[in-house]
Amino acid sequence: MHVLILGAAGMVGRKLAERLARDGQLAGRTVSQLTLHDVVPPAAPAAAAGAGFEVSAHTGDIAEADTINALVAGKPDVIFHLAAIVSGEAETDFDKGYRINLEGTWGLLEAIRQAEFVPRLVFTSSIAVFGAPFPEPIPDEFHHTPLTSYGVQKACGELLLMDYTRKGFVDGVGIRLPTVAVRPGKPNKAASGFFSGIIREPLSGQEAVCPVGPEVRHWVASPRASIGFLIHAAELPGEKIGPRRSLTMPGLCVSVGEMVEALRRVAGDKVADRVRWERDPFIDGIVAGWPQNFNPRRATELGFQADPDFETIIRIHIEDELGGRIPG
Repeated sequence: MHVLILGAAGMVGRKLAERLARDGQLAGRTVSQLTLHDVVPPAAPAAAAGAGFEVSAHTGDIAEADTINALVAGKPDVIFHLAAIVSGEAETDFDKGYRINLEGTWGLLEAIRQAEFVPRLVFTSSIAVFGAPFPEPIPDEFHHTPLTSYGVQKACGELLLMDYTRKGFVDGVGIRLPTVAVRPGKPNKAASGFFSGIIREPLSGQEAVCPVGPEVRHWVASPRASIGFLIHAAELPGEKIGPRRSLTMPGLCVSVGEMVEALRRVAGDKVADRVRWERDPFIDGIVAGWPQNFNPRRATELGFQADPDFETIIRIHIEDELGGRIPG
């Protein structure tokens, strides 16, 4: 099996490549080739050396036809489309957001159609496709009225994915990821980045600024759960999904205040007290239009599994990123 990961240099892409290298198989088939692509050079997973399959890394602009045509020319069996301009940057750079998030996705679908093969295409969408006012909780049938450019771009991607699947050009699955926390590494330009920062930085001995109030609630999942979503989406039979090809992933509805209190229970007062509350009107305004709680019945019935609680998410970060211990 040949697997292509677009956006492979990002945190989720790196962890997905590592998981595939460790497992060595997907959907009951042996992975023989792994192709990684991003705008910056993606690193081969450490486990690939003993995995017994070929790994190739490529760079380029996903919105350029030559780039995407070359990547699909090898007719990969499974394509994970993770490449995107994140929410905050898509809002501040209108042209770039539409070029990458919409034109890049449409270009990928067209390249697949012109190459005349039908891969399983897993597209990472977002809960930003929904806009206020919201019911409590938000059901699978709730309409799409995004309130950000990023949300509009992802909603357009979902519609394209559904139509190209209906026509038999691809076998697509869209997964609306919760905000992924706790993300390792440095902060990115996502408006949701502080949900990770208020846990990651204090655990590393640094102060973290929270730009919203403790009452703000959000829908989150750990990186480990998110990789599980991607793998499960790649393995699901299309007939079980049905014509509505995009699914809201399960997650946790938790307030920022509850996140900090969970950090206090796991790591103690000294760590939790490193969070400083300082409202940012720009971030506050974006987050105010985001959904907070879901009833992801379809995804749950199809076997997608969420984290049990936010303390578990914190412990996953400590285990996976900090060697199992909190730095002094």
